[in-house]
Amino acid sequence: MSSTIAAISTATAAAGLAVIRLSGTDALPIADAVFRPADPKKCLSSLAGYSALYGHVYDREGDIDECVALVFRSPHSYTGEDVVEISCHGGLYLTRRVLQALLSAGAVPAGPGEFTRRAFTNGKIDLTQAEAVMDLIAADGRLAARSALAVREGSVHRYLEDVRQRLTGAAASLLAYVDYPDDDIPDLSAHELEDLLIQTESRLQTLLSTYEAGRVIREGIDTVIAGSPNVGKSTLMNLLAGCERSIVTSVAGTTRDIVEECVRLGDVTLRLSDTAGIRQGDSEAEQIGIDRARRRARSAALLLCVFDGSRPLEESDREIAALADGQAAIALINKSDNPQKIDESYIIQHFQQVIHISALMGEGREALIQAVGRLADIKRLEGAEAVLSTERQRAGAERCLNSVKEALTALRGHITLDAVGVCIDDALSALLELSGEKATESVVEEIFSRFCVGK
Repeated sequence: MSSTIAAISTATAAAGLAVIRLSGTDALPIADAVFRPADPKKCLSSLAGYSALYGHVYDREGDIDECVALVFRSPHSYTGEDVVEISCHGGLYLTRRVLQALLSAGAVPAGPGEFTRRAFTNGKIDLTQAEAVMDLIAADGRLAARSALAVREGSVHRYLEDVRQRLTGAAASLLAYVDYPDDDIPDLSAHELEDLLIQTESRLQTLLSTYEAGRVIREGIDTVIAGSPNVGKSTLMNLLAGCERSIVTSVAGTTRDIVEECVRLGDVTLRLSDTAGIRQGDSEAEQIGIDRARRRARSAALLLCVFDGSRPLEESDREIAALADGQAAIALINKSDNPQKIDESYIIQHFQQVIHISALMGEGREALIQAVGRLADIKRLEGAEAVLSTERQRAGAERCLNSVKEALTALRGHITLDAVGVCIDDALSALLELSGEKATESVVEEIFSRFCVGK
């Protein structure tokens, strides 16, 4: 028999309300031991699921606080077990004292992610849905939250189940044909099998194509602002950050160290770095900063290359354009509020996306949001799609896809059908690892060790 666990499920900080959660076979009697309902004729153990009582929670020293206790009956609860959630005032002293009262009444402290782990163990969710719980908690934008919620509600689970049913049907037909060749089994059409594998391959490639866009939504883009001195890099940094993050002066070489900030542009977070203006430095200290800027620009996932539209191109500007070759980059022609002297045709030759802005006047932000969205390919995600959210999921889907491709190669090469069946079995095994049905204990431990206590 598993123990009954308890933990504070809200943040450990003073707040209006706090929730202390119990889950397990003895959740109701343990909660009854510390809860006194306002109606003395009632108790939590007598309640149906999805019911609540108002009353007081107490310990040996007396009443702790007024509270509301919610009851969820097995199997119709988050964990699949009997669950009680006690909501009280959110002072740290009060919540810890309520938790201690529950532990004294027979509960044991929950480990990190143990409530969600029990939901997984009891078949309420699969591993993709469990991982989405942490994505929901960490979501810092509309699309990130919608995408995580869709996965939590089973979008990836349903997608994988569709793939699994296709492969299971093919595997069953192959097994029957190979094991009982003399029985009256309908001939297995190689053409039909090939079509099924091609469709499955396409489905898996579509799912894998969501990973990068989903990762951008969750983690943001490592972005560097690059440009020659005095083109407005630091002004742009301050505009995007919404505060005076970088020092702005008319003196070339003001920025020497890399200044970093996370900023949100529409549905995308940019992990933004403002670097020194690229030129030949006047001092050793400035040159060190410029060398760092060059290295940082080469390693960035996205370059925002800033050019001064009010002056002709200089050699340092051409170096910036060369740095962007082969990288994801957006050209920002700054100072659009001044007469333009820049050779824009040269910029267009080197960049697919060119935007006119005035960082000083705050103009061009919306155009930049649209450009970043196009580059990150997030327009294809509306928040309800099946989106792979972890490297573990991506690797599992990749293994499944590779096995399906091997099955197609074997079939087209007229290799024996049992060899095709082995490849399909490998694909199914990868799917079961992805969903958690065949995941090793070490993988499960690793996933839930990242959760906070109380979730």
